[in-house]
Amino acid sequence: VQLVESGGGLVQPGGSLRLSCAATGLAFSPYEMKWYRQRPGEERELVARIKSGGGIRAYVPAVKGRFSISRDDAKNTVFLQMNSLNTEDTAVYYCNANRYEELTGETDYWGQGTQVTVSS
Repeated sequence: VQLVESGGGLVQPGGSLRLSCAATGLAFSPYEMKWYRQRPGEERELVARIKSGGGIRAYVPAVKGRFSISRDDAKNTVFLQMNSLNTEDTAVYYCNANRYEELTGETDYWGQGTQVTVSS
């Protein structure tokens, strides 16, 4: 199983970026997909999540109204559209695939991360 993030980079405050996470080697659609971020010197924090089927999405208050998570199950890909970026959004962003099954328990996969730097 591989999760590969892309789309990070350097952007000015107020700018936008769109992160992608392409999954291979797993049955994508049953998984809840999440985006986490880790700022320098801080713990990894959950930013956004989207349930299997895409009908339920949730965001941490700091990004609500600015970030939008979506998924394309046909392409095994989850996206994070980030608008109105500010310096506090500077972090490494990680993609996570999570699934719980009663028989086998919890399955968790992580990408390698993509750097987002917001700076003038």
